[in-house]
Amino acid sequence: MKRIALLILSLVLLNLQASCQSNEKNKEAEAMAQKQLKPVQVPAENGYEHAYFSSGCFWCVEAIYESVKGVKEAISGYSGGHTENPTYEDSNTGRTGHAESVEVIYDPNVVSFKDLVDVYFGSQNITQLNGQGPDHGTQYRSIIFYQNDTQKAIIDAKIEALEKELGKGKVAAQVLPFQKFWKAEAYHQNYEKLHPDHPYIQAVSIPRLNRFKAKFPELLKETLH
Repeated sequence: MKRIALLILSLVLLNLQASCQSNEKNKEAEAMAQKQLKPVQVPAENGYEHAYFSSGCFWCVEAIYESVKGVKEAISGYSGGHTENPTYEDSNTGRTGHAESVEVIYDPNVVSFKDLVDVYFGSQNITQLNGQGPDHGTQYRSIIFYQNDTQKAIIDAKIEALEKELGKGKVAAQVLPFQKFWKAEAYHQNYEKLHPDHPYIQAVSIPRLNRFKAKFPELLKETLH
């Protein structure tokens, strides 16, 4: 009986391993397919342009970009996946392909896309794969989206410079052509501001925001100096 049980357990483990390998191959194939897509250019509205970033929990990333001068608003949502109308619950399964993302609405006369890219890489662990800090999973992976060749060139140049600094390390963020942003549920918006005493906000979001502020004082809104 022990031998039969061990045999069954071995078969189950082999099936799980094969399933994991298959899922990883599917994710790699999806990422490769996404890279071949033509980027969607979001038109400016009343002089404000839009940029899109994923870097772990969107509560954290939204708060960081909201603190940058020239940023009118940062909105939490989902991007980078293959499903329509994703929800927070769907995204958290890791099966939608989406990552928690933010839409940054900014005045290019005050803050440039290059500045926003510097903020992006300067406010995260650039080598952490599929997550930031305590948040793990593809739904928390880092993605930086571009809408045209100029933006892609800025991103590529930044990554090249960072990898020269790292030496042997690699920047973990995916670079993908922007397709669509899905706004998250209302209760996620401005979460750090509205829930300053939440344990996660206290332990993760605020420390991450403060590290960013200390690193980029010249980019902060006047009220945050």
